Amino acid sequence: MNVLAGAVALMLAQGGAALDVASEELIAERNEVAIERIEANDRLDRDDPARLINLGIAHAREGRVQEARQMFRKVAGSDAAMRLELTGGEWVDSRDLARRALRMLDRGEFANHSRMTMR
Repeated sequence: MNVLAGAVALMLAQGGAALDVASEELIAERNEVAIERIEANDRLDRDDPARLINLGIAHAREGRVQEARQMFRKVAGSDAAMRLELTGGEWVDSRDLARRALRMLDRGEFANHSRMTMR
């Protein structure tokens, strides 16, 4: 299974506190609810990598590939790296994760796996 197929950005390593990035909703494949929840969370910066990656996953699953691509590109091209924890417990660099997501978009893997998640 691809790392993003069952993954959702869950936790921000910096500061040690988990912020709500709708991982539970993504795990439950409730993408529209996840989008609403993430967008309503005023504790997250608009450019937060976990926010953008999870929003991108939800949009990609819903067939909004261009929106997802913009979000993933923004994280992939960022000068600042953040370590994110995936649902499986793996810690990854946010830019690497965004590049993986872009490759998945290019291969159509979000469409094949109608629901995906990052913790």
